[in-house]
Formats: sequence, structure tokens, C-alpha cells
Amino acid sequence: MKNITHHQYRVLCDHMDVYQFMLEIYERDWRNGVPAPFLEYALCSDWMDKNYMHRCRIWRDGERIVALVFMENPVTDAYFSLRPGYEELAEEMIAYAAEHMPNMEGKQRLVLFGGQKTLIAAAEKAGYSKAFEYMDCIYDFARPLDYQLPEGYRFAEIPLEPAKCSECCWKGFDHEAEEGPWDGDYEHAFQLMAAPHATVEHALAIENEAGEYVCYAGMWWTPENNLAYMEPLCTVPEHRHKGLAAAILSELYRRMKPLGATHMTGGGNPFYQKIGYEPVVRWTFWSKS
Repeated sequence: MKNITHHQYRVLCDHMDVYQFMLEIYERDWRNGVPAPFLEYALCSDWMDKNYMHRCRIWRDGERIVALVFMENPVTDAYFSLRPGYEELAEEMIAYAAEHMPNMEGKQRLVLFGGQKTLIAAAEKAGYSKAFEYMDCIYDFARPLDYQLPEGYRFAEIPLEPAKCSECCWKGFDHEAEEGPWDGDYEHAFQLMAAPHATVEHALAIENEAGEYVCYAGMWWTPENNLAYMEPLCTVPEHRHKGLAAAILSELYRRMKPLGATHMTGGGNPFYQKIGYEPVVRWTFWSKS
């Protein structure tokens, strides 16, 4: 007999249980919700607004977590993780999100993955309609990934230097063009490095002959799911279109496969399919008119 209760998410005491829950329900196409590193990466990043985390809700059957409604960035996007066998909670989860999750200026959206059929049906029943969708790509390690490092570049020594990683990400995500030069602040890098399940020893950077990091790829090794969760990936603008991103992903493949990784995350950019990734994860976004 099920004994379903619910309570609000308490970041200081619930996170480890939530992480374990996400490990247990993981599927490669995210049909039950996001991989475990997805939320932890956001919580330990400076780009996420944590002021609304108390609005997230956990459902339990006894002591075991069976469902979660949460946010990432922006806070008006609501995400759903649901353990198989508890589909009867779908309508309650959608109703909770509609009433209690952030909805500034009517911008609330539900983020549902293609395999979350029960939740999609509940959203449609509640009056939501699909606004748009896109596909994220996964690389299957059954096939080799072997792009070589271009001449004039080298892989940076491990451990990586936090300041150089921060500067590379600032430029690589085009903040320099939009917000000005990097200000030298890299304190947030230590927060990411101290995340409970961070595996910074597996992150990689490519440097030029001057020793500057010009391409960076984070790696959250998730052995319980044989998952190489790659996040983030960026290249400094003046070093793009030279094959650096393909080379760094190839090196991650070579390093992670012997550890037991069977697949690696990517993104929706056409670049991923060009180098052999396959579209696997369908993101769908739902809103009310």
C-alpha cells in the first residue's frame, strides 16, 4: 500500500536524497526526468536564482522520494521528475506547478521531455499547449569519437586553473561582447568545484601557445548511470571553427570510456550531430495562452 506525503524542498537537507532519486529513475532519453547532475550543477552555479527553491515540492512514498517539481533557470520554467509506478501523481504535480511555481508576468512554462507521456497528458488536460520543442543529442560510446587536436594547441595540465576556466567561460559564452571584459572574479568556480558530486578531475581545457585556455568542457562523471554528463562546453570566439570542441569531446570519450561510460551528453546545436551525436532527448515547452 502506498503512503504518499509531500513537503517543500529543503536544499540543506533534501539534496542528497533528491540526487539519489534522480540516479534511480534515470533513462537515457530523460523519460523520467533530468539526470542527477542537472540540478546540482545549477544549484552550485552563480547564474541560477535560488530565492525560490522553497517553492519546489517533493512527494514521498514512506521515506522514498517518488516525485519532484523544481526549477532551474529561468525560475519560471518548471521541471518534473516522476518515478515509474507513480503516474497517478501527474495531475497533482501539474496542478501544483500551475498554482505555486514562479509565474512572473505570465511567463511560466512547463518543461516536459518527450517520454513523460503521463505528465504531458496532465498538462494538456489542465489547459496547457505546446509552444515549441527541440532535440538534445547524446553520443553513444559504442562508436569511436576521434577528432584530433589542431596544430598550435594542447590540452592543459590537470588540475585545471580555476581563474583560467572562469575567463574562458566568460569569453566562450559571449559575455565579453555583451557585458564587457572579464573582471577577474572567479570565486564562483570554487563553489562548483565543491559540489558534492563534482568530478573536476575529469574536466578538460585546451590552451593556445600562450597558455591561455581557449576551449573548456566540464565533466560530471556519473558512474551509477554509466553517464558522462558533459556541462558546460564553450570556445573563445576567435578560436572557433578550428575543431577544438570536437577535439575536446574526443578526448573526453577516450578518457571516460575506460571508466565505464557508455554515453555522453551534448546539446541541440547542429554541431553535435555533425560529429556523430544522435538526437535522443526531446525537450517540449508548454504554456497557457
